Formats: sequence, C-alpha cells, structure tokens
Amino acid sequence: MKQTIAAALAGTAILASGQSALADGHISEITVAYFLEWPLPMYDAWANGEFEEAMGITLNWVSFETGTAMSAAMASGDVQIAVSQGLPPFVVAASAGQDIEVVDVAVTYADNDNCVVRSDLEIDADNASELAGRRVAVPLGTAAHYGFLRQMEHFGIDLASLVIVDMAPPEGAAALSQGSVDFACGYGGGLTRMLEYGNVLLTGDEKTELGILVFDVISAPAEFVAENPDLVASFLAVTQAANDRWNAGETEAMLPNIAERAGMDLDAARASIATMGFPSADAVLGPIWMDGGMATFMGGVANVFVEAGSIDSALADYTDRVNPGPLTTAAGN
Repeated sequence: MKQTIAAALAGTAILASGQSALADGHISEITVAYFLEWPLPMYDAWANGEFEEAMGITLNWVSFETGTAMSAAMASGDVQIAVSQGLPPFVVAASAGQDIEVVDVAVTYADNDNCVVRSDLEIDADNASELAGRRVAVPLGTAAHYGFLRQMEHFGIDLASLVIVDMAPPEGAAALSQGSVDFACGYGGGLTRMLEYGNVLLTGDEKTELGILVFDVISAPAEFVAENPDLVASFLAVTQAANDRWNAGETEAMLPNIAERAGMDLDAARASIATMGFPSADAVLGPIWMDGGMATFMGGVANVFVEAGSIDSALADYTDRVNPGPLTTAAGN
C-alpha cells in the first residue's frame, strides 16, 4: 500500500507550484477539482454562474476519481482549489510534505462511504473474521481507505492476511460484481453499485460511534491561499450560500442543476445527497472542526496510516494545515 500511495504522490512535495503568478488581481481563471457522482449544493451555484459573478474570473471545473489525484494536481499547479477532497488523502499528502491547507468542510457522509462484502459469502459483522485471507478493492489514500483500515482494526483482521488491490470505487464495484474481489470499499456512485452485489459490515451510525468520522474538505495549495485570500473567501462565500439554501429547504429547486453537474439522473442524485450533511460556516469555524477538532482528528488519521504501514510518518501537529481565515472572511466574522 505504501508503494502505491508513494507512486500516486511522486514528486508532489517538491514540485514548484508556480502559484506566484496567481495573486489577487492578476489572474483571469483558475481550475477547480471535483468528483462526478458526488452531488453537492454548490453545484447549483456553479450551474447558475454564481462563482464567476462573485469572483470575477473564469472557473474551469475538472473531474477526478480520487483525492490522491487531486493532491498531485494541486502540487503540479494544475488545480488551485479541490472540492470535497477526502480528509485521508489530504492527510497523506500533508504528511508527505505537500504544502496544502483545508479552508472549509465540504460535506459529512457517514452513510455514503463504506465497505461492501459480496452477498454470496454471507459475511456480516457477526462473522467478519471470515474476511481474513480475502481479496479487497480499496482506493488507497482516500477516505474509504481510512474507513477500511479502521473497520479491519475493529474486527481484528490482520491486514497482512488480505490481498489489497488499489481500485477507484467504480472499478471496485465492477470487480465486486464479477466476483474478482470478495469485498470492496468506496463512496458515491461506486458505493451505490457495490450495494447491488453485497452488504455493509457497519452502518454509518455504527461507524460514527466507533469514532470513524467521514467528511470531505475544500483544500488548496497554501501559497495560492496566501496570495489570493479574497478570491478564496469569495469562493467559500458562494459555496456556503448554496449550502444555506439547501439546508433551508430549497432542495427540489436545486436538485436538477446539482444532478446535471454531478453527471447523475435526478433520482440517483436525490438518494445520494439525502445521506449527506452540509455544516454552516459558523459550525465549521467552531471547535468540532477548524477550531481544534479537525487538526486533532488529522493526527489520528495519520497515525492509523503509519501503523498500517501506508505512510512513513505523521506530522507532529496538523494545526497549520487548517486555515480558517478565508472562511472567517466569507462568513463576515
């Protein structure tokens, strides 16, 4: 696993980002990374042109399959803002020395990220020990990878006994359907398809009780944020306004745009987003998230990866990887 993550991040910590030319007032466009089949309220604002209107520049939206790929694209300077990057891939990149920052919480989704065991194996939480020696598809370095590690730890399954194959969720779903893996872990549309062929070991509530939190962040290269604080604040202001509309009940009016931008049909988008939560700016700026809790949780995630042999070491402290400044400005605080 460590070799695969290292390959995905090869050179990301030392590549020159070239962000110095992207200071406020000197750019006309930026690139935003996002996920298909991952419906978010901000996609309604995207469809309505609200980001361009507020920021005064062009936004190029490019889809990615994993958060590790987002990290690499930010390191190379190809992406300036990553939307809904899983916290584990962020932690992996930061632990490797990449200078990136969390600027907001994009979404919480305990029930939209999980591992699914093939139905014919008849394995559930009561006999999960039977997973030892099995073959599993996991998108390494992602939120699903972290959840997989924590679940295996909970059930006492030795990672060395498993054949772990690095697969993006759609590929993992296909492998599960074909019987080429015994269980698979993923999120979004990939997870939805996995559930057609198997069952989860733990529900979202059960994972939360075990401290397996599942949330994505909005991240960006630290240099870009430092040189473009107002631009980032404007992006977050539009994002939070869309979240506020969603949380206020404007869901059906927003869903067509959200589904279209996520590359989903309306029913699929409605079902997927129903399992998600979108915390307010004030909540994100509070102690659970950006005022202490998130940095502490990052340290815990990093230690799990270190103990699993997935990364070499953790940072002593992740506090400076969390930057509440732009969101504070966006919230008018």
